[in-house]
Order: sequence, then structure tokens, then C-alpha cells
Amino acid sequence: MAGPPVSLSARDVGSFAYLTVKDRLPQILTKAIDTLHRHKSEFFKKHGEKGLEAEKKAISLLSKLRNELQTDKPIVPLVEKFVDTDLWNQYLEYQQSLLNESNGKPRWFLSPWLFVECYMYRRIHEAIIQSPPIDDFDIFKELKDQNFFESQESIIALCTHLQELMKTIEELDENQLKNEFFKVLQISLWGNKCDLSLSGGKTISQKTNLINSLEDLKPFILVNDMEHLWSLLSNCKKKREKASITRVDIVLDNSGFELVTDLVLADFLLSSKLATEIHFYGKTIPWFVSDTTLHDSNWIIEQLKHSNHKWVSKCGVDWENHIKMGRWVYLDHIFWTLPHEFSAMPQVAPDLYATLQKAHLILFKGDLNYRKLTGDRRWEFTVPFHEALNGFHPAPLCSIRTLKAEVQVGLQPGQGEQLTASVPNWLTIGKYGIFQFDGPL
Repeated sequence: MAGPPVSLSARDVGSFAYLTVKDRLPQILTKAIDTLHRHKSEFFKKHGEKGLEAEKKAISLLSKLRNELQTDKPIVPLVEKFVDTDLWNQYLEYQQSLLNESNGKPRWFLSPWLFVECYMYRRIHEAIIQSPPIDDFDIFKELKDQNFFESQESIIALCTHLQELMKTIEELDENQLKNEFFKVLQISLWGNKCDLSLSGGKTISQKTNLINSLEDLKPFILVNDMEHLWSLLSNCKKKREKASITRVDIVLDNSGFELVTDLVLADFLLSSKLATEIHFYGKTIPWFVSDTTLHDSNWIIEQLKHSNHKWVSKCGVDWENHIKMGRWVYLDHIFWTLPHEFSAMPQVAPDLYATLQKAHLILFKGDLNYRKLTGDRRWEFTVPFHEALNGFHPAPLCSIRTLKAEVQVGLQPGQGEQLTASVPNWLTIGKYGIFQFDGPL
């Protein structure tokens, strides 16, 4: 039997992976250096001369990294001791072992795109932790915050919709509840458009009321397995005795507006009794510019709580309460910021895999999770999703993503080719979305 196809890589000149490594990643590094420059006086105020020395050191490390990337230097091991350093360096050795002698060392433009992109963000983190006393500085924080503040009108519309819905949720019949479930799922899907790593760190906020656009956006959902999610969760609800739980796990993507859409979905799942417990998984370190950390999640709930809009602030209060009562649990794990595809999880992070196995449903948000689910390979469009998962199946799972990378499986025959003919860059522009389910039907 043939093995899986080759990894996407910047060696394919003109591909999205190539343009990312050539243009987008250096842009992100330049922005990170600029951010450190702009915080110079703050570092001085907080830490005196030591703060200035640390800022200089971090900038010099990031400039060196940018140079290595742009000149396609070999990828070097991590040097600073951190919880995941050994795992990263082992992975680097593994990448080296895949190359034959003539190719030498893994390099930026030759190695798998998923690996080098993750490696860059991990090196950014290394530059910061090597520069105490500013070693806890989140270089992407102000971009994430800006996205949140610029999306205020949409957030107000969303929180208002949710709170109005809460008043009548007990009275909805099954069909009405299903329609509302589909609405919040679609809100969470299109919230995934706000991805700052795609824009090279330029802010992308949600300026319009998403709820009013859902009907118009439906034709852009290429794989729509929402019915499977409904039947799975409504069956769990029907079978559930008072004491038993239904747990939905959400593997988060971006902070800012997208996180608010995910929290709205999570609140709806509890209020509709489609779930009794939600586990959220975020990143342990700043990642892919806008990915959610625990600090981001707490900060957003705090912002909502103190809003002067009554429904926004009610959401903040309710959500904080879900956390206090243990109905919402936020967990992070270093595996989410490793370069491994998810099929390696049972070997690399058996504890995380065992935790996910206890879920009734896992929702994987966004593009990076999809790339890791499918191994970020050059799959044919019609390959079944289950096959591309390469044995990864801790529990029934669903990818909720807008397409921003050249990988997509599980399409109907001819569907991908038709799209390519009419919209050549359909795979990477974030215009199309999927709800792609894998589990018992």
C-alpha cells in the first residue's frame, strides 16, 4: 500500500507554502522586532538598564533568526532549556534522518512547511525567554487586543443575539433548537476568518454583524457535516440520565473576535443542554500571532465583564461563572505548540490523547489544527477525511475551519477542480469553510 503523499513545502516555488516562507514569515519577524522597539521605554520604566539590555538582546536574536530564514540557512537546535526543548530537538533529528546525505541539514525552503513555520514561532519564544527580565513579554498581545477592540460592534451583536436567545431557549421545540445550533456553529466557523498570521500581523477585525450574513455565506461551506454534530449531541442529550455528563472539547484557534464566537457556541451548548461540560484547549506560549493563550482567554472575559453594554457584560459574568463552577475548563498542553501532526499524539503526548478520549465530541477550530490533523500533505481533494487522519481518532471529531492553506480532503469528485477553474486561489483566501466530521454516523 502506498504511503501518505509528500508534505507541503516551500521547495514548490510559487506555492502558498513558498510565499509564506519567503514573504509572510519575515514580515511577522519584522513586526515582532518593531514591537520590541516600541516597548523600549516601558521596559526601562519597569526594569531600568536591565530592561534595555534585554530588549537589545531579544531584537538581536530575532534579527539573526530573520537572516537565517531569508538566506535559507540550516535549521539549528534550540539551546534554551524549556519544557519542550528536548522534544523539539528530537524532532529536528527526525527531520534530518528523513534527508539523504546529499541534502545535508533541514532548511527553511526545503523542509516541510508545517515544521518550519512552527519552528519559527518557537524560536521567537526562545528569543524572549533568553532575554530576562522581559522573558514573559507576549510579543503578539497588542495585535490580539486590537483585533478584539476593532470588532466591538460585531461582539455586541453576538452577545445580544445570545442573551435574547437565552430568554426563550427552554421553550424552543427540537427543530427550532437545531436551527439555533446551526446558527452558532456557523458564527464560530466564520469567526475563523480573523487570523493574524495569515495577514502577516496586519489587523483583521470583524466589522459587520455576522448573524445577518449567515444565509449569504452558506454556499461557501464546501463540506457541511452539521447534521452529524446535531444527531450526535441530541442523542447524547436524550440518553443522558440526570447524573451523567456530555463533554464537548474545543481545540481553540485565534483569540479576539474568533474566541468570542467560540465562547458563544460553548455557552449555547450548555444552555441548550446539548453538553454539560466544555473543555477548551489553548496554547502554552504565544503562537501563530493570534492563537489563544490562557492569559488571552481570561483577559477577554474580563473585558466583556466590564463592558458598559448590558448584554456584553452579562456574557462576561456568565462565562466567568461557568469557569468558577467547573462547567468550563481551560487546559493547555505543550503538544499544541510542537511541530508534530496529530497522529503522533498517542506516542508523543499519551496523557493528552487519553484526556481527549473522554470527550463525546472534539471540535478542532481553524487552519493550523486542520493542517496537523491531515499531516499538511499534498492530498488529493477526494481522499476521505478519515484516511487523511492517519489513525488519529481519540473520539468523534469535527474540523471547523475557513480555508487558508493548500490542503483539503473529503470533497466530492470534481468539486476541487471546479473551484480551481472559477476561483484559482480558493484554498488560501479564507472565503470558503468546512464542517468536516469523523465518527460513527
